[in-house]
Amino acid sequence: MSDAVELEGGCLCGAVRYRVRIENPEGYYCHCRMCQLAFGSVFAPWVNVAVSDVQWLAASPKRYRSSRIAERGFCAECGTPLSFHFIDSPRMDLSVGSLDEPAQVPPTSHFAVETRVAPWHVPDGLPEQKASDYEALTTRWRQAYGEAEPGLATVRAGASSD
Repeated sequence: MSDAVELEGGCLCGAVRYRVRIENPEGYYCHCRMCQLAFGSVFAPWVNVAVSDVQWLAASPKRYRSSRIAERGFCAECGTPLSFHFIDSPRMDLSVGSLDEPAQVPPTSHFAVETRVAPWHVPDGLPEQKASDYEALTTRWRQAYGEAEPGLATVRAGASSD
C-alpha cells in the first residue's frame, strides 16, 4: 500500500504553478544558513520528491545556482522560494509552504541543526541531523570544493561562479 499523494502548489502571485506526486509525504526543516537566507527565515520546510514527479503547469521557476552543487527555484515575479535541487540528483525538494495544502506534508525531522537559530526553535522531539553527518552532501561538497568547509562562507568566497 502506497502513501503517495498528488498535490498542487505554486507561488504567491500565481505565475508559477506545479503538480507533484509525492511518494512519501514527509517533510523536514532545514536550518542551514543558505536556506535561512534563501527563505528570509530561520528555517526552510521542504519535502523531497522525484524530479520526474513534478509537472510545472504554468511558468517554470527561475533558477539560481546557489553553489557548485545545487540550484534553487523561485518565482521571478514575486520571489516565492519553490525548490532546491542537487544538480546531479534525480530528486529535489519543494517548499512545503508553496503547496496549496501544506498540512498534507507533516514534518518528520530537522536537518543542519548546527546552524539552527536556537531562540526560534521549539523542541518537538523530531529526529535531528547535522549537515556534516549527511554523507551525500559531504561527498558532493568535497568533489566540488575539495576540503573547503561546507557552507555559505565557501560559496561567498567565489565558489558558485567558478
